[in-house]
Amino acid sequence: MGMNVGAPEAGKKSKARPEMNVTPLVDVVLVLLIIFMVIMPLMPAHFWVHVPDKPDPNQEVTPPDPDLKQPLVISVNPQGEFQINREVVPDAEFAPKLKRVLIARGERKVFFDAADNAPYSRAVRALDLARVGGAAHIAVLTEGVYDQ
Repeated sequence: MGMNVGAPEAGKKSKARPEMNVTPLVDVVLVLLIIFMVIMPLMPAHFWVHVPDKPDPNQEVTPPDPDLKQPLVISVNPQGEFQINREVVPDAEFAPKLKRVLIARGERKVFFDAADNAPYSRAVRALDLARVGGAAHIAVLTEGVYDQ
């Protein structure tokens, strides 16, 4: 803490006035700023998923109507390859092909499934490309649609 001892005025007794030294405070703030600037690019990107509750095993399941269209399922297999309804599609053709399929179907709902051991980065890339391809609603499957 510093002090200011000024020249006494005529006829008055001089008093020492304490002054706060802000240099250490500025040093700490700058160090924290640098730390946060370095850490921010390393923080992973997040997206939130609402997983529905598991269905009651005692509840009777009604079979789907055979006249309904099959759902459009995009998936990522364990090798990281993209699939549209079980058909392997190269990365460069995924978004354009998905756009054509969505236009032909007339709806923009897509179901997404990724193998348990599929690379995470490929799963996120598939979701990004689905948005680019025109999917408005992406439902994440908790069980494989083809496993039944």
